[in-house]
Amino acid sequence: MSASEARVAAPVSSPGTAEPTGAATRPPTWLSAALLVAGKDLRIEMRSREVTYTMGFLAALVVLVFSFAFVAGEDATLSPGTVSGLLWVSLLFSGTVALARTFDREREGEAMRALLLSPVPRSAIYAGKLAAVALIMFAVEIAVTALAGVLFGAAFGAHPLWLGGVLLLGCLGLAAAGVVFSGALVRARSRDALLATLLFPVSVPVLLAGARGTTLLVDPGAPDLGGAGFWTLFLAVAATVFVVVGLWIFEPVATGE
Repeated sequence: MSASEARVAAPVSSPGTAEPTGAATRPPTWLSAALLVAGKDLRIEMRSREVTYTMGFLAALVVLVFSFAFVAGEDATLSPGTVSGLLWVSLLFSGTVALARTFDREREGEAMRALLLSPVPRSAIYAGKLAAVALIMFAVEIAVTALAGVLFGAAFGAHPLWLGGVLLLGCLGLAAAGVVFSGALVRARSRDALLATLLFPVSVPVLLAGARGTTLLVDPGAPDLGGAGFWTLFLAVAATVFVVVGLWIFEPVATGE
């Protein structure tokens, strides 16, 4: 190509516009990177609904099985503690399905390596994955809570906002620990079994606080709001600790350093 042809082919900039100085190659901020990762996962899930349907089916199955096993007869009722325990067990079992699929799409085609090599903080990747998984778990758990309220006649509507906050904190705590383990086991062959083995013991404080706080909230006789507030605060502290630890250790765990 001659010099005159090169001058013709080159784009001509208008006098009033300035050439970009590197804004196009500037890496995203921590918050924008986390939102990009979370938005990507949520958009994929909204299109396929694979994880949502699997979680919902498993959680509903747990509730239905226990409803037929424990409620025998028209006058048979369960205590608030039993109903709350069943609700949180369904959250744990169904949430494990979502956590096991957290990095499955990145594992295919070595996309996980490309994600880790991207010019964004690794903690932002963790935060985005955490937000997406926690929101999916929370949406499923709200539907399962409504189903359990119908089947068991539990007073879940007495303090709906408070109960929703407890469930959200529980989903956040479980997801905070589960995303770390899922990232560590992304290349393991038996990652589903290993994930459950690692997650269940660690999630005991979240399950105990969530079940106890829910029990005190839905007690139709005399709801103990003071005790429910204590367990809600305990759950918030446990979820915060799990999130902070996850932000700290995700990078060495995911990269194997």
